[in-house]
Amino acid sequence: MRDNLPPGVDPWGVSLKYLMSAVIASGGVMLGTFSYMQRNVMTDPNCVDQEKQAAKKKKKKVKMGLRESAKFLGKSPYIRDLALLVISYGMCINIVEVSWKAKLKQAFPSPNDYSSFMGNFSSATGAVTLIMMLLGRTIFEKFGWRIAALVTPTMIGVTGLAFFGLNIFAPTFVPVAAALGTTPLMLAVLVGAAQNILSKSSKYSLFDPCKEMAYIPLDQESKTKGKAAVDVIGNPMGKSGGSLIQQALIFGVGSLAAATPYLAVILGVLIFFWFKAANSLAGQFEEAMMEAIAQGAFR
Repeated sequence: MRDNLPPGVDPWGVSLKYLMSAVIASGGVMLGTFSYMQRNVMTDPNCVDQEKQAAKKKKKKVKMGLRESAKFLGKSPYIRDLALLVISYGMCINIVEVSWKAKLKQAFPSPNDYSSFMGNFSSATGAVTLIMMLLGRTIFEKFGWRIAALVTPTMIGVTGLAFFGLNIFAPTFVPVAAALGTTPLMLAVLVGAAQNILSKSSKYSLFDPCKEMAYIPLDQESKTKGKAAVDVIGNPMGKSGGSLIQQALIFGVGSLAAATPYLAVILGVLIFFWFKAANSLAGQFEEAMMEAIAQGAFR
């Protein structure tokens, strides 16, 4: 369609109009569906248990401040390890994704080409996530919680370090890229895309279920306070920690490209502590589950 536009018409402007129209239309459909469900489904006794729904509304969510959360994490090794998993994931994703998008802009300077690539990237992410969701149950059943929890850091570690390696040693990979009919830059972009796709799909299919399963053997107080502490400290620190590290490095060495070797080392350190926390939590989780089963908690 963009190729058939008359001279003087901005192709990206036309694409942006269609994209925003699709966003508005999708938003309208979502609002309409939500409104219908609230009025006709959530109030239907055949669909939703109204007594449980009323009890759910009355139940107050536990709120903890930063100091209380930090104190609770200090007292509970179990929740502390769980928070480390969340922090590690957020920081690792941020560190790799920002560098990848910088390379992506170099490879696709045209907004249209960039948008087209990101559209294909989103489609691939959805397809791989669906496959991983189907495989997730099998991984839990055959290999258990420990292996399922280690899949995500393994994927991020292998693909993330490969991405940084392609950036740091780009001249070394020129013959390899030439043999594949591409450039080191495009090769790094593709490996970075694979890293993002695999990390996001493993998060939705394995990391998130592992995190929620870890709360199962805990008592009610530890469960509610633990979730609150992870929400207050784990999620924000994971999201902002990676950005702060990159900003400090850019300020120190002058550019994101110059900071790449340091980011690779930091990623490796984060993966190491992620593995350590996951293994530690796996032992505590298995012990807590056996204790809960012995006490008949799941009968």
